Amino acid sequence: MTELVSPQWTAFPVAAETPRAVPILLASVAGFVDACTFLGLFGFFVAQVTGSYVIVGAYPVTGSPGALVLLAVPLFFAGGVAATLAAIAGQAIAHRALAAALALETVLLIGFTATFAASSLSGGATAVVAASMFGLAAMGVQSGLVQLLMRGVASTNVMTNTTSQIAIDATQLAWARLCREESAEAAQQRELRRRRLLGGLPLQLGFLAGSVVGAVVFARAGYLATMAPVAVVGGLSFWAARRSVAMRTPDRS
Repeated sequence: MTELVSPQWTAFPVAAETPRAVPILLASVAGFVDACTFLGLFGFFVAQVTGSYVIVGAYPVTGSPGALVLLAVPLFFAGGVAATLAAIAGQAIAHRALAAALALETVLLIGFTATFAASSLSGGATAVVAASMFGLAAMGVQSGLVQLLMRGVASTNVMTNTTSQIAIDATQLAWARLCREESAEAAQQRELRRRRLLGGLPLQLGFLAGSVVGAVVFARAGYLATMAPVAVVGGLSFWAARRSVAMRTPDRS
């Protein structure tokens, strides 16, 4: 008889190494989604909420920022919370924290696609708000799962910190080469910066590529373009679930 094992809810998921292509694909998804919302939802960005903080902070001068902007920060925050809870549940029930978090993002992206289509076909304000909310929540989940579950990976949503880090690491590497410092500590620091640079630059390029492709595809296909992120993240969720099974199955050869 198969022994039933109760979920271990105290086993909190920990970050693990992931193939380099996975965060690059997620960065491309964030850029793609942002391009679609910028073009189709009146210039609204959902991959990060820095601008929403500024708009809310400027409220005493500019007047009411609108309900959607006021909800942007809480929704992105809720996405991070939901990603953490999904990872905990996935880890406790089936040791599939990453797959569970990616599955949650997939579901939110499906909602994003459906409401985006409704907003494009009907032009109703309610559908526009709903599509923006689903997009914000999905990107909040993505931001949370990357920080929680992918060891050593920079943000796939917000390129500000990534760009600054690339500039710092590239300059320090060039300076170290000019100074030709040969100590063991200097060599260790160079290797750390090199690895960080090689990890951050592809994310930036992936986000940019996703934005370009998203803009072109949206211009040609309209709301149908939003199905692409669903396919990508759904595929990654399936991959993560299969990978978890493979890692837990002992090698009997």
